[in-house]
Amino acid sequence: MSHPPGTEQRFCQIALMPSGHKGKVAYGTDLLTAARELGVELESICGGRQTCGKCQISVEEGHFPKHGITSGSTHLSPQTELEKEYDREHPLNGRRLACAALVKGDVLITVPEESQAHKQIIAKAATDRVIEVAPAVRQVYIEVEPARLGDPRGDWERLAKALEDQWGLSDLEIDAKTLPTIQSVLRQGNFSVTATIWGNNKILRLQPGFQEGLYGLAIDVGSTTVVVHLCDLRTGQVVATQSAMNPQVRYGEDLMSRISYANSEPQGLQRMNRLIIQTLNELAEKATNIVDLSNQDVTDVVIVGNTVMHHILLGIHPKQLGEAPFALATFSAVDLNARDIGLTLHPACQVHILPLIAGHVGADNVGVMLAETPGEQDEISLVVDVGTNAEIVLGDRTQVLVASSPTGPAFEGAQITHGQRAAPGAIERVRIDRETLDPRVQVIGYPEWIRPLAGEATDNALLATGICGSGIVEAVAEMFLAGIINSRGHYVTTAAEITPRIRMDGRTAEYVLVDKEFSATGSPIVITQNDIRAIQLAKAALYAGAKLLMDHRGVDHVDRVVLAGAFGTFISPFHAMVLGLIPDCDLNKVVAVGNAAGDGARLALLNHDLRLKAVRLARSANYIETPLETAFQDEFVAALDLPHAVHPFPHLAEFLPEQVDQNKPGSRNRRRSRFVSKI
Repeated sequence: MSHPPGTEQRFCQIALMPSGHKGKVAYGTDLLTAARELGVELESICGGRQTCGKCQISVEEGHFPKHGITSGSTHLSPQTELEKEYDREHPLNGRRLACAALVKGDVLITVPEESQAHKQIIAKAATDRVIEVAPAVRQVYIEVEPARLGDPRGDWERLAKALEDQWGLSDLEIDAKTLPTIQSVLRQGNFSVTATIWGNNKILRLQPGFQEGLYGLAIDVGSTTVVVHLCDLRTGQVVATQSAMNPQVRYGEDLMSRISYANSEPQGLQRMNRLIIQTLNELAEKATNIVDLSNQDVTDVVIVGNTVMHHILLGIHPKQLGEAPFALATFSAVDLNARDIGLTLHPACQVHILPLIAGHVGADNVGVMLAETPGEQDEISLVVDVGTNAEIVLGDRTQVLVASSPTGPAFEGAQITHGQRAAPGAIERVRIDRETLDPRVQVIGYPEWIRPLAGEATDNALLATGICGSGIVEAVAEMFLAGIINSRGHYVTTAAEITPRIRMDGRTAEYVLVDKEFSATGSPIVITQNDIRAIQLAKAALYAGAKLLMDHRGVDHVDRVVLAGAFGTFISPFHAMVLGLIPDCDLNKVVAVGNAAGDGARLALLNHDLRLKAVRLARSANYIETPLETAFQDEFVAALDLPHAVHPFPHLAEFLPEQVDQNKPGSRNRRRSRFVSKI
């Protein structure tokens, strides 16, 4: 490969979104090769011949402080003749073919979902729940008195009178976008129409004659993922669900990074707002298309999200959420027209955003409380929505306390050497033999447990691409139970005498989880000391937040633990407790409930009274500001140990290794094998 003068040893920085993989590649490397070098597989049927068009990517323009990259389309080589020919026949609309674009400078690249060889798996399905269906919108059929000479009333006045006489509705108003349709619709239906009414007083839509069909969207805008449930508002059924990565991750995986981006870039807020609105419109279109509808059939929407996502969605600058006292622009529920925030649904579609609580405890947490009702239980429940910013609820009928805790993106697979988000090829389950210290793993997309050891690979062996959040939690917990690491998370030096899978390098070490024969990259997948530390920091932040609420409530235990969110759906309760991610509890009382925030949005969409209940829940919750609590730092430091330096875990007593000399392998206690064999 030839280089311009002075570029012989030059390397360029590349960041790939939404995976978050980044690194240096040689100047002049094509993006298809560069992505693969950095662990991101792109679709490519033609093998890089610039003909299949499967490897399309987008180049982001601007400066990205989170990644230390100034990116632009000029940092890639111009289109080749083959690429131009493809563009003419199949318009790329500003995208590039990765196999044709050579890296000429630092770039931040977005890989669309359809170009990803390993598609993201987002566990955001709606949970089956008993819901009394009483939505904020409804349809009514009316027959309107025709216009006559001598009757000066307009069509709207006669329509309003018919609604009052036939349905008892008064003080009506009509949306400004619907009023221009009234005359044509009345005459198309021979003065019989079906009206869609919001809140018993606002006419959203008029359809000629008798019509049926009422649909709404329940939306959960998460920091990492976005999910849309399309619901039949007459039956309560979820007729379609669509989800995607939040495209804002390119500007930072955690909330503070996005606040920083909005502060540092003049157009930062506008870019993030535009991206999330575009994503919501695309997901709505995909969901409605599944059932042969269109966006125009959607007349009501309920949205939940954390406080930063809430502000960005509404075009409110999140600056005040990045510094004490973490002031919100508003904590009230918001009702507005979908068109006012750029949603391309029915022109008169209404949007309701659940209320916020305070600081970094937002509408998503209110959705969780609405779905899980901890304040209506006799037993003390701890509800944890695990994500880049964990929301924590502790309560019973007497009192409900809430807090947030900055766990960071480690549980999403970020900040881990071979970490990735959940996708086919990602390791999601790990077991380590207590005697040989050899691993077994389960990989997404492959139903069987495999032993990813050298010499055991077969021609049809599934190759692991990395390890996702549930996998890294189980890996670290299993390493502790097997005596590979001690309670402080340090590798036990003499464990390397038992197995060559532990590779010591001075004061640091790594554990070979997958030998190269089972790795998609051709290199071993390892768990490093830094990976363990990242998990310790994340779990300590979560545990410290929970313990802080327990201290405020004056309790030393909880009766029930509820794990919410995509990560909470797949995490092993046993391994979570071994880490000290959650407080001690009867393992039979630790449950995963899936996307509880999205379920809360769906409840509020299908039952108008629950929107009022959400307001009561938000205002009655006792908010604890973890950054201002002096005890939080002490709890955080103590929680770095496995499972904890101070607090006992009696429900794990027979399974935890005896903590002896830190330089000796932890006792491979035979009592543990009875339980481990069952999980």
